[in-house]
Amino acid sequence: MHPMVTSEDAKAQAKPTRTRGRPRSFDRATALEKALMAFWEHGYEATSVSDLTRIMGIGAPSLYAAFGDKRSLFEEVVRVYGDTHGAFVDRALAEEPTARAAVERTLREAAAEYTDPAHPYGCLVVHAATNCTSPEVEQLLRERRNAGIAALESRIRADAAEGRLPAGTDPATLARHTGAMIQGMSQQARDGASRAELEALAEIAMAIWPRG
Repeated sequence: MHPMVTSEDAKAQAKPTRTRGRPRSFDRATALEKALMAFWEHGYEATSVSDLTRIMGIGAPSLYAAFGDKRSLFEEVVRVYGDTHGAFVDRALAEEPTARAAVERTLREAAAEYTDPAHPYGCLVVHAATNCTSPEVEQLLRERRNAGIAALESRIRADAAEGRLPAGTDPATLARHTGAMIQGMSQQARDGASRAELEALAEIAMAIWPRG
């Protein structure tokens, strides 16, 4: 004989099982963009977890669940920055016909990007390292900056090999000079230099470039 099933039992059996855990109540991409702006403005060291949760509009448990710890969040921010605000260097190298044209475009676009009032001034990869006490974060940012210089050197070296630059051109030094200009323009922008002032620096930088 089957046990009697009451109406209450039937309701309990028909009730759907509740999914464990709470659904995410915030937009991850929006929160990540807010974190990017915070790190860009204040640097890695000066941006605390409490700052991030306040700016991102989420609690600490949600931050850790969605992004990991502060360093993991910052690493993701740096990747996003490189694919968006910082992508102008790679675009110039890929699209311009010569290394000289790519560098000239890079410096011109750096002047515009670093002084754009729509976001913090300067370059996140340069500024976020200020007063940083985390060796891992310092290494991450240093590798990013050095990778940019290496990409410039590779393009300059290719042009020199193809005769687009005169014999005796030193690709490594020329690339490092360009890297120093980009990093210096970033700091100048943080210190209040205008787009026109940075463009004037770019013109001087290009005046010393060798011509093929």
